[in-house]
Amino acid sequence: MTNNSSLVGGVSYQQQVYRIIVVQILVVIFVYINFLLIFTFFKKECFYTNARYILFAVTLLSDSMLLIISTITVMFAYFRFDIQVGLCILLCILLFLYSFVTPITLTAMTLERYVAICMPLRHGELSSTRSAVLCILIIHGLSAVPCIMVLSAFFATASLSLHTKKRTCSMETFNVYRWQSHMLSAINQLYFLLMLITIVLSYVEIVKVAKAASGENKKSTWKGLRTVILHAFQLLLCLIQLWCPFIEAALLPIDLQLYIDVRYNNYIMFILAPRCLSPLIYGLRDETFSHALKSYASFGLYKKNRI
Repeated sequence: MTNNSSLVGGVSYQQQVYRIIVVQILVVIFVYINFLLIFTFFKKECFYTNARYILFAVTLLSDSMLLIISTITVMFAYFRFDIQVGLCILLCILLFLYSFVTPITLTAMTLERYVAICMPLRHGELSSTRSAVLCILIIHGLSAVPCIMVLSAFFATASLSLHTKKRTCSMETFNVYRWQSHMLSAINQLYFLLMLITIVLSYVEIVKVAKAASGENKKSTWKGLRTVILHAFQLLLCLIQLWCPFIEAALLPIDLQLYIDVRYNNYIMFILAPRCLSPLIYGLRDETFSHALKSYASFGLYKKNRI
């Protein structure tokens, strides 16, 4: 959950220093890997003219933005640096937006594989650059809906004086009343359910086609099925973060130290790690993208060795 991006105090100074150093090292590594993947995407025309790779690049850009903005809020919280609520709103809305962009894009990538396997005659039409741009607009539109709802509820309930005050930045800033946190939880669960249903239905339909296919078609279909399973795994890692606040809220009244430890571990495992490792696995699994990535990562040595 994006509200994990602001780690809570309460541990010893040495533990805080150690934790913030670990977070910064991981963010630098993950952002570097993501930008290497993005660089590879823009270097070859076959990538930036293909809808599947364009959607993949959207997840990379979204994840990179989330990593950078979340580490900024972590640093603000660590150094007890209070900022104006207006600036905090901007940071949190970006975090909230990009926390939805990646799972929705993964769902769109699953649908792209569904069309490629179950509706091959329409795949060429739907996988054009124009269709990809339209899909990106729809993805950001759907991702913006929860942001608009949260902002509307906040502006309707918060006093005008609150916007000029300074405080530690976190998603809790938006929860003026308890019902607002319930509304946020309901939105998260609704999106989780819709994306889960979409992936399960796509998986079932692809399995049907895979069983009926033969020869090369069967091999290609099963490869597409494995891709859908990978998307489901990526999506699962992203969506687990939607359930983290429920676990954290249950622990807070019991043990503050346990709450802090669990929240920190959730941030590492379900915010940072999936935003890099899953795209990297996906990029290495694609043979065309993998060869290009290894070539640029090794400064052309990999390509020379292959020749």
